[in-house]
Amino acid sequence: MTVPDGVVAQLQELGMSMYEAKAYLALVAAGEPLNGYEVAKRSGVPRSTVYETLGKLTASGATYEVRTHDDTVTYLPLPPASLIDRLGRRYESTLGALRAALPSIAPPSRVHLIHNLTGREPLLERAGDVVSGARHDLFLSTWPQEGAQLESLVRDADARGVAVTTLTYGENENLPGHAYEHTLSPPAVVLENLGCRLFVVVADRRECVIGGFVDSDAWGIFSDNPAVVMVAVEYVRHDIAMQLVAARFPADEVASFWSTDDDITRLRSDHGFAASALRAGGADGDRPAAARRGGRRRGRSA
Repeated sequence: MTVPDGVVAQLQELGMSMYEAKAYLALVAAGEPLNGYEVAKRSGVPRSTVYETLGKLTASGATYEVRTHDDTVTYLPLPPASLIDRLGRRYESTLGALRAALPSIAPPSRVHLIHNLTGREPLLERAGDVVSGARHDLFLSTWPQEGAQLESLVRDADARGVAVTTLTYGENENLPGHAYEHTLSPPAVVLENLGCRLFVVVADRRECVIGGFVDSDAWGIFSDNPAVVMVAVEYVRHDIAMQLVAARFPADEVASFWSTDDDITRLRSDHGFAASALRAGGADGDRPAAARRGGRRRGRSA
């Protein structure tokens, strides 16, 4: 029996034991009823436990007992498509009950978190959680390399009525909602100034992920601290406002001001600081930073 990589583990994530997953897959691959001995032989489940395993699968509805003319018990699997549909209904029902019950248990939050994220996938996965949790508004500042991984979740947010506002470092015509391209400085110049691809996601003025990406490395934070969220959302709004203002004036005048004004030059003199700060913050790995006490939440800036 050749099983695609990861299928056993994925069935385990949906509640089957390893033996149950292997026995079920053996029945699916057989295409005909099998007795316990054949299931054990084809699946690698020990003969001493195969009947207990098949009994659990039958009790859950993943397999059915079939008796032959000589009263031998054999087993057939629930077709995979039907199993997937059944599991989907079961888990959606459970999640629906939890959505209703858990908020009523949790008291109003009196502490706010700032916790470090290290690595590309953990950072983007936590950002995906923030996007998926948005119910009212969503502010993003992304680069194509990271934005592509969140695009479907952002589209889902837009479809459920979330007001999406995005600043992107590079053209992306597929973004929903209000999308603005960073044109005041070319992406290459921004990357030189910051030392990383700065990345911000804020949901409902309530929680945010702020991170930086350099090649395959990434560091950042998740926070629901109102002060951090305020700075994050105002950063995106301010950066978008800068693009809109610059677009109102002749490009050569804007470029000259941006490259020759003494105050602008001073403010842009700390090349690479963003990357250094995020990298230093990520040195503690995924350990939560000290929780801060705080009041109500709001905004952000760039």
